[in-house]
Amino acid sequence: MTQRLFGTDGLRGQVNIFPMTAEIALRLGLAAGQYFRNGSKRHRVVIGKDTRLSGYVYETALTSGLCANGMDVFLVGPMPTPAISFLTRNMRADVGVVISASHNPFMDNGIKFFDRDGFKLPDEEEDRIASLVLDPSTQWDYPAAEEIGRAYRIDDARGRYIVYLKNSFSSHLTLDGMRIVLDCANGAAYGVAPYVFEELGAEVIKIGMHPDGININDKCGSLYPEGISRKVVEYGADIGLALDGDADRLIVCDEKGKVLDGDQIMALSAMEMLEQGRLTKNMLVATVMSNMALELFMQERGGTLLRTPVGDRYVVEAMRREGAMLGGEQSGHLIFMEHSTTGDGLLAALQLLRIMCERQKPLSELAGLLQPFPQVLKNVHVERKIPFEEAPKVQEAVRKVEDALYGKGRVLLRYSGTEAVARVMVEGPNLDKVEEYVGEIVEACEKHLR
Repeated sequence: MTQRLFGTDGLRGQVNIFPMTAEIALRLGLAAGQYFRNGSKRHRVVIGKDTRLSGYVYETALTSGLCANGMDVFLVGPMPTPAISFLTRNMRADVGVVISASHNPFMDNGIKFFDRDGFKLPDEEEDRIASLVLDPSTQWDYPAAEEIGRAYRIDDARGRYIVYLKNSFSSHLTLDGMRIVLDCANGAAYGVAPYVFEELGAEVIKIGMHPDGININDKCGSLYPEGISRKVVEYGADIGLALDGDADRLIVCDEKGKVLDGDQIMALSAMEMLEQGRLTKNMLVATVMSNMALELFMQERGGTLLRTPVGDRYVVEAMRREGAMLGGEQSGHLIFMEHSTTGDGLLAALQLLRIMCERQKPLSELAGLLQPFPQVLKNVHVERKIPFEEAPKVQEAVRKVEDALYGKGRVLLRYSGTEAVARVMVEGPNLDKVEEYVGEIVEACEKHLR
């Protein structure tokens, strides 16, 4: 583990290995209950999860801790991460909890929190909760026996979220006559996503709809968009939509099977909002991973691209600070602040479909706005996350590549916030050279970061 219990997107790790143990989950429930309890009123917590087998472990442990510390718990079962953000606001809860490791394989899991307004907690609040969890001398402020919490199952949570999503789609439009390939990654959206598009009139061809506890993200979903690409071509569909395990990411492909990432979706959405005067400050917020082409795209249209560290939480924090209305990540987290407080793959899909319907044009024609620079990303497994400045040979390799790019590309070297890897990204005009440069930096990392 790094110095912080929480990473870029909550607590995450391999099941039954620290920090993802039942004991830590129980203490986390106790700590969250103590931290968010602020008076004599009944306090509410909404807990959702994805389809991992281990979700039962952490759901039960968190519920025990929260109830013991006086919080009423509302369990909604498998639901997308953004659904918990919405339900926390909708139910006037004090906090929302998601049990998910997003796009990771089934043997991992995670826990993340939303505040009463549906925003992910900032670092400082996570650290205060973590200090209660990790300090063995913490004294729990247990309430009296008659004041402990109750746990409830909420049966209509899916319906509430479906209605909310449909309300984000223009009421004068339908998806009648549209054929959609939908991949739910055997994850949290399987019980929600098809109904949203079908109720709006679309024909939906489904992939990744049969979760069994261990097949989440298994060669399906947003990490494997070739699945929707093949099906779109096979069925002559208008669009392919691929979600990840907790449905906060969206990757799409057009009617020709060409895969489009988050940058290309953001470019299309930003252009429309610029034309309609709805893009506050003419600003788009994205992370350091977004392609240079997106930055140039915004500049050419009189806009700006504000970059943040990796993680949709940091994108949202910058959007709130700047009053921005659109932001996201290349990986497919897309935030439309007019409708949501966090990345929502289904909501983003509906916004994209709305543009297609209003302009009556195929996605291939609409999405040809952005021609990304060749970009190569490779991961290097590390045993310890040594500060890069303490690895001079790695720094030397990076400087050598930056000099070779001569201002016509970028190098980004960072540690993952959720995995034991260093990520090496190089971007430039020539793919062969970019691959060569990545190889040089990866070689230096493998020798000097182990």
